Amino acid sequence: MPGDDTNETDDKLVQRYDTILKESALLSTFSGILFGFLLNMAINIPEHFEFIDKVTLIVALYSTTVAASLFVMPVIYHHLQYPYGSLDKFKSRSHRFIILGLIPAGLTLYLGLQLAIHSLLGLIESFILASLPFILVYFLFRARKGEFLKNL
Repeated sequence: MPGDDTNETDDKLVQRYDTILKESALLSTFSGILFGFLLNMAINIPEHFEFIDKVTLIVALYSTTVAASLFVMPVIYHHLQYPYGSLDKFKSRSHRFIILGLIPAGLTLYLGLQLAIHSLLGLIESFILASLPFILVYFLFRARKGEFLKNL
């Protein structure tokens, strides 16, 4: 009908919800696959694993479990609260869930890399070398608006 823009508004709302839920699904899948690898390693513990490796593996398993739970929260929140009037409230809460989930996901990636390096090198070296990719990402993130990236 001419002048009836409620369908356009509804379509935009559905698209905005859809984008957030797709991001949540992607991150949930990522953390679920990571959890599967770590769980397999925990069930089939390598013979050369030391006590510190076992503790690191347990911490990584808990960390990825927390990350997966936080990444799936926007979907759960959507289904518990739908329909509701405020897209901004949904976006804000979903954003917080995802940002909070990135912290344990990053910790899991760090610990997984540390475990892999520790199988080749010493304990202290593995903790130091596992931090290098995160330091690089941090500097690239900080330099994203500067001249550094324009010259690459």
